[in-house]
Amino acid sequence: MDGVDHIERTDGVSTRSEHDTGNHIEHDTGTRSEHGNGNGIKSADALGGFLRARRGRVAPEQVGLAGGRRRRVRGLRREELAQLAGISVDYYVRLEQGRATQPSPEVLDALARALGLDAAERSHLATLATARRGPAPTARVSPLLQRTLDAMATHLPAFATDHRLDVVAWNGLGAELIGGVADPSRRDRNNARFLFLDPASRVVHPEWEDRAAETVGQLRVSAGRYPDDAELSALIAELSTHSVEFRRIWATGEVVMCAAGRKRLRHPEAGLLTLDFETLHVPAAPGETGLVVHVFSAEEGSREAAALARLAATVTKTSGSPQPDGPPPGPITRVDPTAPTS
Repeated sequence: MDGVDHIERTDGVSTRSEHDTGNHIEHDTGTRSEHGNGNGIKSADALGGFLRARRGRVAPEQVGLAGGRRRRVRGLRREELAQLAGISVDYYVRLEQGRATQPSPEVLDALARALGLDAAERSHLATLATARRGPAPTARVSPLLQRTLDAMATHLPAFATDHRLDVVAWNGLGAELIGGVADPSRRDRNNARFLFLDPASRVVHPEWEDRAAETVGQLRVSAGRYPDDAELSALIAELSTHSVEFRRIWATGEVVMCAAGRKRLRHPEAGLLTLDFETLHVPAAPGETGLVVHVFSAEEGSREAAALARLAATVTKTSGSPQPDGPPPGPITRVDPTAPTS
């Protein structure tokens, strides 16, 4: 140990007790950006914060250690995790405090196994340990990608996002399904802003809490992958300032990779739809994540399939599939739907 008695909250944020530091209390709300782009957090701090959060959620009993009601630490102590991972306590302390950098793949694998990390968390841990420097690559919407999206428009709603969750391409059915993203007067073209700063998102997404956690987890992955992206940093800071719910979910430290599954969406004409979804990755450059294409579908002959066909016909008649002619516009609203009203 480092000689300081720590009391750790469930979100992995560490607060020093007053009697150990001359009545000085260090408190981290968990809302600061994890990356070293002027917001006060370097990549090494991000790695340490992630490790603290993860050991804070592992109960000693889960790994065969004695718990007890008198423990002042939530989850594993530093020396316990070091023992489980087979590394020295001193090295682990330096790693968590940002004084040791570039841990070997073997050390990362041992820590991941000891903490019971899933695939997404393992990948995020490796990313934080080998932080990429420099600006994020620019992902271009190619004519081929747009042609592919348009070809699916009669039955498959689809749209593409970048690592900041800006919706950068779509087909008409996909744009309509997620709240009318083709029309900037209807909703913001950044999915995170739309979810956290526009009350209409709770209508479009009846499983709002799940979508919110998914969105924050994806932003955290992007923040670790592109620590010097000023636009991403500004987005996270904006959401932290204006949304109580964003701050709460960000503090949990969860990470999420785009995958496949089933989601429910509500449309004013098509009604409540339960749709399958798949994500397809379009790389911007070798070794980098570029665009993610989100494709929705319904089982043939289902009510949802019929509703999508009717909606596609309506969209084709009324609007087509206009595309953005510049970067996504600023937020439509600054209202936090979670804040109390007067």
